[in-house]
Amino acid sequence: MTVHFIGAGPGAPDLITLRGRDLIAASPVCLYAGSLVPQALLSHCPPGARIVNTASLSLDEIIAEIAAAHAEGQDVARLHSGDLSVWSAMGEQLRRLRALNIPYDVTPGVPAFAAAAAALGAELTLPGVAQSVILTRTSGRASAMPEGETLSAFAATGATLAIHLSVHVLERVVAELTPHYGADCPVAVVWRASWPDQRVVKATLETLETAIGAEMERTALILVGHAIGAEDFDESRLYAGDYDRRYRPVGTDPRFPDAP
Repeated sequence: MTVHFIGAGPGAPDLITLRGRDLIAASPVCLYAGSLVPQALLSHCPPGARIVNTASLSLDEIIAEIAAAHAEGQDVARLHSGDLSVWSAMGEQLRRLRALNIPYDVTPGVPAFAAAAAALGAELTLPGVAQSVILTRTSGRASAMPEGETLSAFAATGATLAIHLSVHVLERVVAELTPHYGADCPVAVVWRASWPDQRVVKATLETLETAIGAEMERTALILVGHAIGAEDFDESRLYAGDYDRRYRPVGTDPRFPDAP
């Protein structure tokens, strides 16, 4: 028996890995976060599967469901939205399972920031503009931010920021970022990335609040940085014709003369 923690992706039911789909199909029990995981993914469950929406359950109740399946020797597909490595509350579940000696594995999923960038048709790391992406959020009731992990501190790096769960405090976000990026810095807000009702607003830090108006739903991602929509950036050396690399030796004395 194994509990399969599966990243269910950002919303579109076909943005799930083949491994994740096949594990769902092979598990007689499925626990899913119903507030964010699309119902269409449940169509992969086998006939007669026990399907439990965990949106209204406590951690104790979730573990009790898993322990009951373990006692019956039944595999569990545990679905969380996006990717499990960030803001999934997987860590506390795994700690409980380790204490109970219940085996588990983890299958990654498509994260929300990647789906949002795809909606924009944007590369978040451009040569000479930004080479880092910082995934962060503002403090909330469920999880406070550790001291030192502030928007201002991250903005000081100049990296592209993917700010989750924060559109409801947009005024504060703009105020903290503007001194570092400038009022003309490009920004985009993507609601429900990859869902059928996906919405995108493009603006600058200066114009963002006006552009959004009253549309302050929490299921949104804020992308900030000069790489958003940039056109004036250097080309990567990776594909330069004179760049000597293992699979394309160049010159009379290439670095990898015997490369296939």
